Amino acid sequence: MKKFLLGSFLLASSLFAGDVLAVVNGEKITKTQIDKLLVSKKITYDALPQQYKKQVLEGIITEALLIQKAENSGIEKTKEFKKTLNILKKRLAKDLFLKQKVDSMKVSDAEVKAFYNKNKEIMFKQKPQVKARHILVKTKEEAQKLINQLKKVPQNELETKFIELAKKYSTGPSGKTGGELGWFSKEKMIPEFSKVAFSLNKGGISLTPLKTRFGWHIIYLEDKKDGGYVPLNEVKEKIKQQLKLQKLQEYIKTLKAKANIQYK
Repeated sequence: MKKFLLGSFLLASSLFAGDVLAVVNGEKITKTQIDKLLVSKKITYDALPQQYKKQVLEGIITEALLIQKAENSGIEKTKEFKKTLNILKKRLAKDLFLKQKVDSMKVSDAEVKAFYNKNKEIMFKQKPQVKARHILVKTKEEAQKLINQLKKVPQNELETKFIELAKKYSTGPSGKTGGELGWFSKEKMIPEFSKVAFSLNKGGISLTPLKTRFGWHIIYLEDKKDGGYVPLNEVKEKIKQQLKLQKLQEYIKTLKAKANIQYK
């Protein structure tokens, strides 16, 4: 039993030792500490590329050295430090109080639905959109040649071929990504481009070269969706947060109303 306990202790010690990345004047810097600092970036120290591991570690070593130097300098006994610390304590107290206040606020489903219906037209209305790719070339002749190539391609291979040609011939910045434009509404593109894009069926291409001030285009329509409203369930949590902030503003108004405030 003693041997088992000793073995377990030695194993735990070795794991802990392996977690230590540096010791700065007796102060250990561990992977666990660094992981806590990296948590907001959703990555761990071990997952960092090798070149960044050294940068991160050196930065934390520098921070540790400066903190040690500051603490040993006696700065914490100065009036300036105590004054600044008091300000920071008040701000922290205020921030934590507000967080607790907002977290404790209740928002009913009825309130959420009422907000949604009231703001439906302004905040939650979606315009019709299409998802497209394009090939941009300098001349009408070039565009027509590419269209002729695409006409011969089977429908199930058309998108792949379009991407291939876009990467090879398109002069626009989207050429590198196969002419990808993503989702857009009519207002997001110049009128003549939008007119053709929105007239296409899903999986279709423009069969006539399109002239704009940028050059000659061929458009491939990946997908399209009708206008409508964002479903309530998709925005429910955002609405709750919005209503909580509104309630917080009302709470602050009541504080001001009850307080003895003198403007001079």
